[in-house]
Amino acid sequence: MSPDISATAPPPSALPAPRPVEIALLASVFVVAACGLLYELVAGTLASYLLGDSVLQFSTIIGSYLFAMGLGSYLSRFFERQLPAHFLRIELLVALAGGMLPALLFLANAYVPGAFRFVLYTLVLLVGMLVGLEIPLVMRMLRRHVALRDLVSQVLTFDYLGALAVSLAFPLLLVPRLGLVRTGLLFGLMNAGVALWTLWMFRHELRQLRAHALAGLLTCAALGAALFGAERISTLAEDRFYQAPIVFAASSPYQRIVVTHGRAGYRLFLNGNLQFAQQDEYRYHEALVHPAMAAHGAPRRVAVLGGGDGMAVREILKYPSVQEVVLVELDPRMTQLFSTHEALAALNHYALRSPKVKIINTDAFQWLQDGKDTFDVIVVDFPDPTNFAIGKLYTHSFYALLEQRLAASGYAVIQTTSPLVARQSFWTVVQTVESVGLRAMPYHAHVPSFGEWGFILASHRPWRPPEALPAGLRFLSVATLPLLFDFPLDMARVPAEVNRLSNQVLVTRYEQEWGKVAAH
Repeated sequence: MSPDISATAPPPSALPAPRPVEIALLASVFVVAACGLLYELVAGTLASYLLGDSVLQFSTIIGSYLFAMGLGSYLSRFFERQLPAHFLRIELLVALAGGMLPALLFLANAYVPGAFRFVLYTLVLLVGMLVGLEIPLVMRMLRRHVALRDLVSQVLTFDYLGALAVSLAFPLLLVPRLGLVRTGLLFGLMNAGVALWTLWMFRHELRQLRAHALAGLLTCAALGAALFGAERISTLAEDRFYQAPIVFAASSPYQRIVVTHGRAGYRLFLNGNLQFAQQDEYRYHEALVHPAMAAHGAPRRVAVLGGGDGMAVREILKYPSVQEVVLVELDPRMTQLFSTHEALAALNHYALRSPKVKIINTDAFQWLQDGKDTFDVIVVDFPDPTNFAIGKLYTHSFYALLEQRLAASGYAVIQTTSPLVARQSFWTVVQTVESVGLRAMPYHAHVPSFGEWGFILASHRPWRPPEALPAGLRFLSVATLPLLFDFPLDMARVPAEVNRLSNQVLVTRYEQEWGKVAAH
């Protein structure tokens, strides 16, 4: 970005003593830099929540935003007179467009989902262009009082400090405490505050003082009202999107968690993707857990990777031989929710409160890497590989670590998307499991909320159908269990390559296959 600083600054000896206006202008650089980066992060986060593939979304959002900033910087040269007035108006526009950005995107996704991408990139380009105008105008307002050398260094220093502050606060403080909608509106008010400060400091230079004051007050009022009603805005958008009343919603540093309650009972969504529906989750979790647990015979130590809702743990605790269950869930908000929320804890039969269960909130990849203990059964219940952050948990490297933590007589089971809808993706995971030297025994079950769903048993020894299952199961029986391992022609094995950290072919393939379904 090349600000317009063509005019010659006076020599240092001729400069007047520093005034409060200079300090305040530099402080405003800190604020506008923080706000500008915040809007970029919000847009990227929402795009990854709602469109998947976080690497692609963040890359395209950042690229578009920086292009728009460059365009705004270029356009700044056409602002020649009344710079404080132009800066004030731009701050108010940034406050409105940037502050309202997350709310507008949530509403667009709920009410006009087909136009979401258009709205997203229109707002990104608009906000980026306005942000690109800010710093050049501030530099031109400062250059009457600061030497060129000091001007550039000071402005860039405050610019980078503002970016650093918000990049740390965004995932650690702002999103977990305020959520995306409130965070956007709060920073919009900060931009509006800079505009009002500009109005006060340069009141003697502004020609339309009352009009500017009225615009500033109306902007603050609009943002303040939206901030006051932020919960209502989020509920309105999400109720429409999820088509059922929301009983719990929260944004953690890792994901957006939404729980609804309607005719299908409770349903859990992570980043907009359904994880379970109360009416048929028993089919999924019985199919996930019991083929491995019952075949082992007498498992004592069991690990669950993912599965923070506790449903898999509920099924595991049906085996009296189990002495310890280690649940490794990245997001503490999930395990807290399904431990303490009375209605949700009842769904997992209060399994996460069992003294046999040890909850570890950490990255499963890192946990496998750092530990040495082995387990009789390992249940891998991660979300589908919608982005590269999750895709790493389906790679050769991950399964190589898994193999080391699996007892010689043990079984691992992996949930593995739909072999009907995402046939190539499913067999890619099978191929990847086999690439680390484990036997892979794929099977599938019909879960009405998801359709035909796939799983993989992995072990060092052959799998044999169990002779008994725990009492009280609603889906599986000893007679029907072997049928799950039979694949019809339209789900039969197809050639596939190994998914590695270096290529993550699974994420691309998964997006292509599920994208075809969404397109229809």
